[in-house]
Amino acid sequence: MSKACTLAIDAMGGDHGPDVTIPAALSALRKHPELDLILVGDQAILERGITAARANHETRLRVHPASEVVTMDDPPAQALRYKKDSSMRVAIDLVKSGQAHACVSAGNTGALMATARYVLKTLPGIDRPAICTTIPCIGGRFRMLDLGANVDCDAEHLFQFAVMGSVLVEASGDSDRPRVGLLNLGEEAIKGNDQVKHAAQLLQDSDLHYVGYVEGDRMFRNVADLVVCDGFVGNVALKSSEGVAAMISRFLREEFHRNLLTRLAGLVALPVLKALRSRLDHRRYNGASLLGLRGVVVKSHGSADAFAFEQAIETGLLEAHEDIPGRIDNRLGEVFAQEPSS
Repeated sequence: MSKACTLAIDAMGGDHGPDVTIPAALSALRKHPELDLILVGDQAILERGITAARANHETRLRVHPASEVVTMDDPPAQALRYKKDSSMRVAIDLVKSGQAHACVSAGNTGALMATARYVLKTLPGIDRPAICTTIPCIGGRFRMLDLGANVDCDAEHLFQFAVMGSVLVEASGDSDRPRVGLLNLGEEAIKGNDQVKHAAQLLQDSDLHYVGYVEGDRMFRNVADLVVCDGFVGNVALKSSEGVAAMISRFLREEFHRNLLTRLAGLVALPVLKALRSRLDHRRYNGASLLGLRGVVVKSHGSADAFAFEQAIETGLLEAHEDIPGRIDNRLGEVFAQEPSS
C-alpha cells in the first residue's frame, strides 16, 4: 500500500484508553509510512502520553481535542444526544468532513453504531449497517456478519449483509468469488425459519456464490468465506466460540501443570503450544467492520491491548485504501440493475 491515508482514532474509548491507543498508534506509524493518524481526545493527556513515549512521528501524528468521553455504560441514545464533543463523535465527524478516511474506536459498541449511522448515514439500498469480523478456521479464516447490530432481521436484510460481506472478502484478497453460507440449524432445505428460507432463495437467485446452509460446527471447517446470520445468532455464536477457545486453553494449562511429569511434557510441547496459542489468539483478528455506512468505521474490542488495537488500525487502513463503502455502493448498483431481469 502506498496511497496516503489518514485515520481518526478515538483515543479515549475502551477499557484502557490512551494506555493502549497511543502505543498501538505509534507502532502502526512505524510499519506504515503512508499512514497519518489523528488521536482524538483529551489534549493534555494525549500530548503527555506521546511525549512519554518519545514519539518521533510528529509530522504524521496529531492530536484533535475532544472534551467528553463515551463510557462503556452510556446508553447509545444518551451518548448520541448529550455527548456531541466526545472523542468517539469527533473522530466520526472527521470522517464525515473528509479530514480522515476512517475511524477506529474501542468504545461502546451501541453508541458507536448509533453515532456512526447518524453522522455518516447508510449507503443507498442498505436498510441497516452490520458488524462483520474475521474468525480463524481450518486452513484459513472466514468472515461473519451480523454480530450484534441487528437482533431482528428479515430476509432482505440478510441478503444485503451477504452483498456487503462479499465485497469485504474480495477486497481483502481472500477470494475473488467468496463462498457465501447462511448460518442455520441444519443443512437440509427444510430446516430453518421462514426468514432464513426466504434469504436462501434470494441468494440462490443472485450472482453471489451461495453454497447453502452452514451449521455452527461446520463454520470452522472452511466451507464458506462468508457466513451470514442475524445479529442475535451471530453474537451468541461468536461469544460461544471465544468461550470454548478460552476453556480449551485453560484446560491445557491445568493439565500441563498437574505434576512434575506433565510439566516436563509441557516443556517438550512448548513450541507446539506457542504455535497453537498464536493461531487461536483472538487479538490477531481484532477489528470489526461496521459495513453499510458512507464511511469506514472499525470497532475494536473494548478490552483490547496495544497489539490487538493495532490490528484494528490495520483493518481501518485496509478498508480505507480499498474504499469499501464505494465498492459496496457499486456492487449494490449492479444487484439492483439485475433485479428487473431476474
